[in-house]
Amino acid sequence: MTLRKSDLYGSLWKSCDELRGGMDASQYTDYILTLLFVKYVSDKAKTDRSNLIEVPPGGSFDDMVALKGDKEIGDKINPDTTADTSWVPFGSGGLTSW
Repeated sequence: MTLRKSDLYGSLWKSCDELRGGMDASQYTDYILTLLFVKYVSDKAKTDRSNLIEVPPGGSFDDMVALKGDKEIGDKINPDTTADTSWVPFGSGGLTSW
C-alpha cells in the first residue's frame, strides 16, 4: 500500500494535536523547534567530531529520551553548573581570548 503525502501530513498533524493537548499552538512550536534543534545538534555531534557545537555529557537528545517520564528530567539535563569552574556563562567576560 502506497502512503500519500496528504495522509502522512494529516496523521502527523493529528499526532501533534494529541501531544499538544491544551497548550496553545504558538507555544507548542517553541518546544517542537527546540527539540528538533537539539536532535539535529546531537546527531551532528555523534557523527562529526569537528562539529563546532559541543553537547555536554547528559545533554543529548538520546539522554532526554532516556529520561522521558522522569519527574527530575529538568534537573538531570540542566544540572547546577555553578560548581563546575570550567563552565563560563556566555557574555560573562570569561572568554578573553576572543
